[in-house]
Amino acid sequence: MRAIRSLDAIAAVAFAGPLWAYQVTGPVLEVTNTKIVVQKGKEKWEIARTADTKVTGDLKVGANVTIEYTMSAKTVEVKADKKK
Repeated sequence: MRAIRSLDAIAAVAFAGPLWAYQVTGPVLEVTNTKIVVQKGKEKWEIARTADTKVTGDLKVGANVTIEYTMSAKTVEVKADKKK
């Protein structure tokens, strides 16, 4: 019984989507095949866009959007201690 509950928990996490998903909402300033630029307050947020990006509706400059995105590490370089 305990094993079944563990498998259920693992399946729930796997299908729930990214654990660290963020959102930005605002008007679109620019759209290309590789990025979407959104105005959030006084800041411009540039979000990468790939062939896997799911778009619902008419994505164009001026449209108000909510973009869900994640951040993930591409490389990690660990520096050696400078202790002597």
